[in-house]
Amino acid sequence: MNYFLTPKRFEELKQELDLLKKTKRLEIADKLRRVKELGDLSENSEYLETKEEQSRLERRIADLEEIVKNVKIIESKKASDKVTIGSTVEVLRNGKSLRFVIVGTNEAKPEGGFISNESPLGKELIDKKVGDTVIVETPGGKAEYKIAKLS
Repeated sequence: MNYFLTPKRFEELKQELDLLKKTKRLEIADKLRRVKELGDLSENSEYLETKEEQSRLERRIADLEEIVKNVKIIESKKASDKVTIGSTVEVLRNGKSLRFVIVGTNEAKPEGGFISNESPLGKELIDKKVGDTVIVETPGGKAEYKIAKLS
């Protein structure tokens, strides 16, 4: 699987991975050592909670390593006549102008105008041109978007 990320987001994830591996792992290992010293582990809720925390940490590290290994960096787009990952798209819906940036799933923040290339709208917009209309099925019914501008 490929993970599409901007260079900025890629750096953020690499820094998070580095922090988790170099700092958080040691903190949890130290905490585990301390709670083991408290005695009977079968009834030690702090031990069980720390083991769960360690498990969550290791899952996050594995996820980040997978992303870093399979990343596809979204380069700044030169003027293109088609929507691609990294494009900023201005669409019209019911006479209202909306602006979206097409990003990979790990950077999607719909409330901030960053939509995933795998979202229903993102999928429909990919490879379309200015003037094209796309129809997306939403919980409230079908929504029509006309591409007004592309950058």
